[in-house]
Amino acid sequence: MTAQTEVADSDETGARPLGSPVRGALRLALYLAWTLLLVPVQALAVALKLPLRHRLPLLYHGVCARILGFEVVVRGERAQPGPVLFVSNHSSYLDITVLGSVIPGSFVAKSEVAGWPFFGALAKLQQTVFVERKARAGVEKQRDELGARLDAGDSLILFPEGTSSDGNRTLPFKTALFAVAARRIGGTPLTVQPVSIAPTRLDGVPMGIAFRPCYAWYGDMDLAPHLWTVFTLGRMTVEVEFHPPVTIEGFSSRKALADHCQRAVARGVERAVSGR
Repeated sequence: MTAQTEVADSDETGARPLGSPVRGALRLALYLAWTLLLVPVQALAVALKLPLRHRLPLLYHGVCARILGFEVVVRGERAQPGPVLFVSNHSSYLDITVLGSVIPGSFVAKSEVAGWPFFGALAKLQQTVFVERKARAGVEKQRDELGARLDAGDSLILFPEGTSSDGNRTLPFKTALFAVAARRIGGTPLTVQPVSIAPTRLDGVPMGIAFRPCYAWYGDMDLAPHLWTVFTLGRMTVEVEFHPPVTIEGFSSRKALADHCQRAVARGVERAVSGR
């Protein structure tokens, strides 16, 4: 059953396409089996500091994206080699799977995520950097933590909006963590690359405002029902656009750098959701 043929009753987030419970159960079983298979391998790699700990999440998320029925369309070129600070818009926990399937790196997440059942443990296994976004007094400490990971050669994925949105627009970027962009890695300024992510089609049909909440998770949405809906739906196209990388040396301040990245990401999201 597809989005074209049947639609559920509207609620506060808009009409939603009906999915297949059978498909949902199969995908859930595959997702859990794949996750439980790789968890001990990644845990061992992290404990022993093996290079595999950096490569395995890319494989894990790539397979998870296929299990969920995501077709990830990539535009532009990812900056490489060396540590890169990727900055992206954020509309859903599903962004982790999509971006994790195309970017070898660790995420920067709010500290609350560390305490989430199941997903908090997975985040720790991917060596997520947890930050307290509301604690202004700890900005320097958090900057140093990010800097240490970059100095070690790790790329980081940051969501500067500070929260998830409905996926139809890009919120202003918070500038505090852009302070790490002033760091020099091996004598050269840190590379910062803006990235746009947007779900665009469901079973080949443009999603539009009504169906985008099938991907976006925001406000007071409950996680479990939303995730179950994702498992039951058909194929979803998610577009990822890598914009030209920059360094802080091209800007007068970290705020100017953040504003540039926000505009680049916002234009990419607008192009994707409008079909241009």
